[in-house]
Amino acid sequence: MILNIFSSRPDHPLGDPKELKRAIAELPLDKSFKAVDEVYGWFESLHQAEGFRVDHLFDVVRQLDEAAQASIRRLSRDYLNPQRLSKNEERRLWSMCYNYWGEVSSLYANCIDRARKNPKDKGSEALKTSLPLAVARLLAARATQLKWVEYRYGPIGEDLWRGLGQPYLAAEAAGFANQPVQLYPAQPGLTSVAQQYLHALIFYSSSMDNLMPIEIELADRLITHFQAGFVFSNDCLRDSVYWVDAASGVPPTRLAKQPGQLLKTQRFFSPGPAPQALNELTRVVERGQVPVDLNLGGEYPPKVLLPVLRHLATYWAPEPPQREHPRHAVKTRIAVLQGFDDCFTVFAGDVARLGKERTAESWVVENVSLGGFGAGVDDLGAEWLKIGVLLCMHPEGGENWVLGVVRRYNKDSDTHASVGIQALSKYAQSVELRARTAGFSATGAVPGIWLREGNTTGETRVVLPPGSFDVRESLEFEHDDRSYLLTPIELAETGSNFEIGHYREHVAD
Repeated sequence: MILNIFSSRPDHPLGDPKELKRAIAELPLDKSFKAVDEVYGWFESLHQAEGFRVDHLFDVVRQLDEAAQASIRRLSRDYLNPQRLSKNEERRLWSMCYNYWGEVSSLYANCIDRARKNPKDKGSEALKTSLPLAVARLLAARATQLKWVEYRYGPIGEDLWRGLGQPYLAAEAAGFANQPVQLYPAQPGLTSVAQQYLHALIFYSSSMDNLMPIEIELADRLITHFQAGFVFSNDCLRDSVYWVDAASGVPPTRLAKQPGQLLKTQRFFSPGPAPQALNELTRVVERGQVPVDLNLGGEYPPKVLLPVLRHLATYWAPEPPQREHPRHAVKTRIAVLQGFDDCFTVFAGDVARLGKERTAESWVVENVSLGGFGAGVDDLGAEWLKIGVLLCMHPEGGENWVLGVVRRYNKDSDTHASVGIQALSKYAQSVELRARTAGFSATGAVPGIWLREGNTTGETRVVLPPGSFDVRESLEFEHDDRSYLLTPIELAETGSNFEIGHYREHVAD
C-alpha cells in the first residue's frame, strides 16, 4: 500500500505492461470459450480499476480485444451450427458472445467519455489520434450486439440505438467520422465510424426477423460486401429510402414521406447502385457458382445463399415490399402442433389425429389473410419456435387443420412474441411414398405430406423429412384408388425440420 502512494501505475495487474503481455500470451487459444471467458473477466475487473490514464486504459482494452477475436469468431461459428449443440450449450454460447460485445463496448465508451470530459488531460491528449479507432470499435461492438439480439429475435431497446447514434454524431462533430481505420489487425480493408453506423442501419432495415440465424449472418456479410454502393446523407435526397434521427432511441424507418420537422441529427440513406450489383451476384449464384472473392466467413452452397440474396433484394428495392393479400384483424385461438412427425400424424386422418390434439399449444391469432396468419405467443418456453418450423394449426370453430411454416418471428418482450405464419395448404394429405423402382412393397416407404392446392396444372409439391428429396428418383403413392407417379423437378424449399419437393404429377385410375 505504501508503494502505491508513490507509484504512478494503477492498482491493477494489467497496469504493468509485462503482466498484460503475459496475460495475453497465456490465453488458452485452443479452448475458445475459456479464452473469451478469461478476457471477459479482465474486462469486468477493468471497470473497477482506478488510476489508469485514459490512453493506457484504451491500450489495454484494445490489446485484450484483439487477442480475443479469433476465439470469439470460433464461438460464433459454433453457435450458428446448432445441430451440434444442446439447448443449454446454445444458450451458453449466446450469453458469452452477447455479453462480451456489451462489456467491450462499455469500456470503449468509458475511454471516449473520459477523454471528452477532460480534453486537456495528458491521457486525453495522447488518446486523440486513437479516437477514430476507439469510436469505430465501439460502434462495431454495439452493431454486433444488435446482430446477436436478432439471432434470438429479441426486441431492440432505445439504449442500443442511442448508443450507436450519439457516438457517431460526436465523431462527426469532431471531424473524424469518415477517417479510415483498420478495425482489427487481421481484418482486411478499412472502415470508419460513419461506415460502422451505416452498417447497423442497413442491417436493421433489412428485416432480419424473416431469416434464420445462419441467414442473418450471411446477410450481415453481404451488407459488408455491398455497403460501398449505399448513399448516406445529411439531406433528404430524392432517392432516399430510409431515414433515422441519430440522436433519438428510434430505429431507422422507411421514408414513406418526409419527416414533419427536419433536424440536424436526421440522416437519410438509400441502396444507391447496390441492388444492381446484388442482382448480378444473384444471377451468378443461380448458375451454381459462388465467387471466390465473396467473403462469407465460410463456404456455403448456392441453395443456402440464394434465399438471402433474394430477401435483401426485396428490402433494398426503392418501393417497400407489398403484401400479396390484405390483412384482416381478428381475435381467435388456434391449436398448434409443430414438426414433421406431428404434422404427418395430423394429416393421416381422424383416428391418428386424436392423440396429438391433446398436446397442442394454444396461440392467439391477431390477423389473417389468404396467405396465412399473424399470431401472438405468450409462452416462450418452447425452444422449437423459430423461423422455418413446420406447423399444423386448427382454428377455433374451424373444420380442418392447416399446414404452415413460420416465416417471421419477433420477440416483443421476454414473455411475448409476434409470429408470422405462411399457410402452405388447407387440404394437406399424408401419404406413403415409395421409389419407382421399389414397387409397392412395405419396405422403403417415405412419409410425405401432399400439398393438394396452389400448384401449377400437372405439377405438385410434397413435404418430406429432411434429406429425402432426390432429383434422380421418381416416387409413387396411392390415394382414393388412384396411383400417382411423381417425377422430380427441383427441391423447392428446405426448412428447419423438413423439405419440400416439387414434382410433375401423373395420375392413373
